[in-house]
Amino acid sequence: MAAHNFNNRTFKGVVNYDSGDLTGDTRFHYYQDGDDVWGTFEGGNIVSGAIKAKMIEDGKLDMEWWYTSSDGEEIKGVGSSTPELLSDGRYKLHESWTVTETSSGAGVGVSGTSVIEELRPD
Repeated sequence: MAAHNFNNRTFKGVVNYDSGDLTGDTRFHYYQDGDDVWGTFEGGNIVSGAIKAKMIEDGKLDMEWWYTSSDGEEIKGVGSSTPELLSDGRYKLHESWTVTETSSGAGVGVSGTSVIEELRPD
């Protein structure tokens, strides 16, 4: 059984290691079936993106992701996401990642960290 439930949760970007494509306007939509987690994301400097992940020990996500930036660059990468359960029941995900491929060839191997936080339900 999965350690955490990310199904039908929406997150926003709150911290990025630089002024890159993830911003406070980026929205992530997560879904889950057992230990399989997937989602889509868009907003800020991201036109559209997707993730697929496997939940491993302590609810950590082992991820692959890809997106198209607002300037047309296609970017792919891998990473991990460590969940933090907030006092109000929402999640904050602490992520570390590495770019593995880009359509221009620039930026391959760049690594960084980011944080996304679940939005409060309406």
